[in-house]
Amino acid sequence: MKSKVYFSRCISAETVLKLYQLLDAPLTGKVAIKVHSGEPGNQNFLRPAFWKPVIDQVGGTVTECNTAYDGGRNTTAKHLYTLRQHGWNTSFDVDLLDAEGPDLELAIPNGKCIRKNFVGKNITNYDSMLVLSHFKGHPMGGYGGALKQLSIGVASAYGKAYIHGVGKPEEFWTSDRNSFLESMADAAGSVMEFFENKIAYINVMANMSVDCDCCAVAEDPCMKDIGVLASLDPVAIDQACLDLVYAAKDDPGQAHLLERIESRNGVHTIEAAAALGLGSREYELITIE
Repeated sequence: MKSKVYFSRCISAETVLKLYQLLDAPLTGKVAIKVHSGEPGNQNFLRPAFWKPVIDQVGGTVTECNTAYDGGRNTTAKHLYTLRQHGWNTSFDVDLLDAEGPDLELAIPNGKCIRKNFVGKNITNYDSMLVLSHFKGHPMGGYGGALKQLSIGVASAYGKAYIHGVGKPEEFWTSDRNSFLESMADAAGSVMEFFENKIAYINVMANMSVDCDCCAVAEDPCMKDIGVLASLDPVAIDQACLDLVYAAKDDPGQAHLLERIESRNGVHTIEAAAALGLGSREYELITIE
């Protein structure tokens, strides 16, 4: 059966809420809302005001984790300061999941490349998750979307290094690329299992730079904005985003973004996740005016 992916070309906070409501999402109990807090200096990340209507509707807690590289979010003190400076604390309850150790270790018995994942221990306070993703390029993964948010995004600082290094954190920058992408899929699956698939996904295709929101110095967006997507399937929603990029043949920035995605073999994360049974690459795109 094809997974449903709702899509609108109207990019607004109201559209995000509308598509979320169409999902009839199985979010129960206390909801963790995974966002990208934005590296200090980055101009492209989606601000708190954009996400506010859907976060208010869900009534969850905004969650993040520390990074594994130098910058404004690699220690708890710096990350909490960044969250305040970017306005996340103004309207929402915020929980830095790995603010204090020890990490929670999630087993991945059927992982292709890694057999465990390390996430912030505060994740145990939540029963379900809403994953809010800004779809764009990424220096190492080729693209960033729902699967990256589930894996690298939810991983603790140590967990991020563990995934990047394919089980060897000291090989953060030097691991085999495809193995790194497969490790992201492995890690994403462990988070889905933890929440028993009580997760919903929203991808926003706006401000699409070849660089991630984790880059303090990022290129300006190269493609025109495309739209908002929502699904209960992380594989389908990321595949739909890639397909929409390929379909934008008249966009003068398409080649630049595709070069980033293809040179890093970004689609392999989707391939690996589908092979693990995390979702389907076959989907029904339901366009909403």
